[in-house]
This record gives sequence, structure tokens and C-alpha cells, in this order.
Amino acid sequence: MKPIQVGLLGIGTVGSGTFNVLRRNQEEIRRRAGRGIAITMVADLDVARAQAVVGPDVTVVNDARAVIANPDIDIVIELIGGYGIARALVLEAIAAGKHVVTANKALLAVHGTEIFAAASAKGVMVAFEAAVAGGIPIIKALREGLTANRVEWVAGIINGTTNFILSEMRDKGLDFDVVLKEAQRLGYAETDPTFDIEGVDAAHKATIMSAIAFGIPVQFDKAYVEGITRLAAADIRYAEQLGYRIKLLGVAKRRDAGVELRVHPTLVPAKRLIANVEGAMNAVMVHGDAVGTTLYYGKGAGSEPTASAVIADLVDVTRLHTADPQNRVPHLAFQADSLSGLPVLPMAEVVTSYYLRLRVADQAGVLAQVTGIVARAGVSIDAVLQREAAEIGGEGATSTDLIMLTHETREGTLNAVLAELQALPTVLAPIVRIRKEELN
Repeated sequence: MKPIQVGLLGIGTVGSGTFNVLRRNQEEIRRRAGRGIAITMVADLDVARAQAVVGPDVTVVNDARAVIANPDIDIVIELIGGYGIARALVLEAIAAGKHVVTANKALLAVHGTEIFAAASAKGVMVAFEAAVAGGIPIIKALREGLTANRVEWVAGIINGTTNFILSEMRDKGLDFDVVLKEAQRLGYAETDPTFDIEGVDAAHKATIMSAIAFGIPVQFDKAYVEGITRLAAADIRYAEQLGYRIKLLGVAKRRDAGVELRVHPTLVPAKRLIANVEGAMNAVMVHGDAVGTTLYYGKGAGSEPTASAVIADLVDVTRLHTADPQNRVPHLAFQADSLSGLPVLPMAEVVTSYYLRLRVADQAGVLAQVTGIVARAGVSIDAVLQREAAEIGGEGATSTDLIMLTHETREGTLNAVLAELQALPTVLAPIVRIRKEELN
């Protein structure tokens, strides 16, 4: 059977990895897919560099629309990234009757509803395993492997840059700014790392996972997003003393009233496997009612790990290329006419537990005053740790740190408590609040 022909838009790190892995493992892939898969056309602005990667047998152009217009191309791989031209090209490829494979989490998190609707109307597939957690097959697990389950929650370390930074801060006791510079020097962080360190990249991925887990539309604009830029080495140290590690988690939880969708630094018990995921690695936990808790671990980025996911999508599309569109796995796991209207809850309605650090005056009665305010609000305290003043500021110090862990409470309730505590004259600095997840 004639190989299925693929057009590649963008041959940077992931694109070159995809081409090389597909060529290296072509016989194995053909045996799995039932027919050959060949990248026969590439679009890239740097034609000479692209031609050097793919060799003389592949057509290279500088216009992505020439690839889309080619009637011989069956599948278009979009690896350009971003929201702008990538959206236009993906929609044009769909309109031309091409299947699409993409690693573009930002595009799908923001415009996924529009793109999937267009693909369904045209009877083509949009595959996106590489958009979340690189080489970890978490999309396939959520869409297919766990289809018998009512998924209750998903929680993941889904950004390698921030996980590397947090691991270094914990191991070396350094502050965020110092470790960020080292991460940039080593190539783990971009020159402009904003999307990573502010949690936006993780929120794109969490948005996609929440849609597949709960059968809701993609709603990135409803996600709560908080990065790691304000984390202090002291909080990582205190968390360790209390038996926790701090990770930037993407969390999606099903509640009776709606879905929690949030990304923020999180205390995780050190005994959990996910708490021990170090460096630039990724991991995702999924809890289903039938299967219980499952864990998926691996490389979340990189040329060939991400290429692994792109090619898995190519194989899936090749297998189903001639299948009745009604018998394919839906883009968001649930049939398009059966998506839920379950709302994404505002952050004030989220229920979780908390780590609080207060810099307070070292004088009698402060602890009782603080715990009294917390108790009157109905917030249950799990643990309290008070440091010696000399340990914080040396001999003669007049202030100390008071650390509290709470049981689960509504975020809106805690906001009111923090406002009252912050107003106390004995509270000498802005209160640090970090959310805590037991992940039982």
C-alpha cells in the first residue's frame, strides 16, 4: 500500500526530531500502522537549513500554505507554535480536508473548541498527544485507557522548567532568582521564561487535560494561574521540615458544583511518588472511581520524546484514515453533542488545604491571637510550627516565623481570615499562602 503522505510545518527542535525518528524507525512504524508514513514536504522559513535536515528527497518550501494546498498531502503536522498564524494554518488545513497533528498546547487551550468543531464538521482528525507532557501518553490514557472511569481529579507536574528550578532551590537552598539564571545558562529556561515561571504553559496543558477528563469545553480563560516567582527558599525549607515538597501543579478536580481548574505552587506530601519527581521530568496523577490513582512519568519536553508523541498520533491517524468519522475516538473523549455544561469554579469556591507563613513580633500572646482568628472563622488547624527568633534573625531578633497548616477549607473563607490577620499590628510582613494537596 502506498505510504500516507505527511506535510510538516516547522522543522525546529521537535520537527527535526520527528523527521529523524520517523526515518530511523520506519519499518517498525509501518508494521504498527499497516502502511508506511512518509514526510514528503516541509515548510520552513529557513529553506537551506531545513533541506540540510531532510535531504534531497523531500520537497522544502518557505510557504506553509503550499503544503496545505498540495493534494497529495494527507496529514499536516503543525509545529510552528503560538496562537496567530498557527491557528489560521490549522483551520485552513482542516478546510482542505487534511488531518492535523499538533504539539501546540497554547493554540488548543485557547482555540480548541473552534478547531475541534471545524474538524468534526469536515470529518477529519486533530491529534495532539504531544501538546501535554511531551513523551508521556497522558492524552491517550485519558481519552481511551481510562474511558470506563468517572475521573475525579487530575494533578500534574507538567512544566519541566519550573520543576527543575524548584528541585534546585530545594537541593541547594538557593532563592528563585539565582536558580533561574542557572536554568537559563543550562538551557532549561528560555531567555524570556515568562510562560513557564508564571504558570501559563502549565495552565494551557491543565486546560486540555480537564476538558478530556470531564467532557467539558476547553476554557483556558477560566483557569486560575499562579507561578513560582514569589516562592522563597525559606518556604521550601519549612515545607521539608513538615514532611512536604513544593511543586508547581496543574490541578483539575470535579466537584458537585463544577470543576476546579488551577495552576499554582503546591505542598505535596514527600511520601507521594509525584513529590519525588525531580529536575526537568514531568508526571501526571489521575484518579478514577474504578481504577483508583494512576501515575504517568517521563520526559515532558525535548526533541525525540516529543517526536515520540507526534509519531504516535501519525500512526493513529493512519490507522483510522479511512474509518467512518462517527467511529473514531472523539477529540475530547466524549461525543461532541454530549459535552457537559459543568462550570469552571471561581477560585473563591475552590476547597483545599493551606500552608501559611506569618512573620510576627516575638512577644507573648501572638500565637493565641492568630489561632483565635483562624478558629473563629471555622478553619481547622492541622499543624503549627514556630521558629525561635534567634534562628530567624540572630541574637536579639524581635520577630519570628509562625507556620500553620490547615485542613480543607473554602478559599473565599481563607481570604477573609488572611485579611484580618494581615491587619494585626503584630504581623510584620505580607503573609505567605501556599495551597496544599494530599493527593490521596
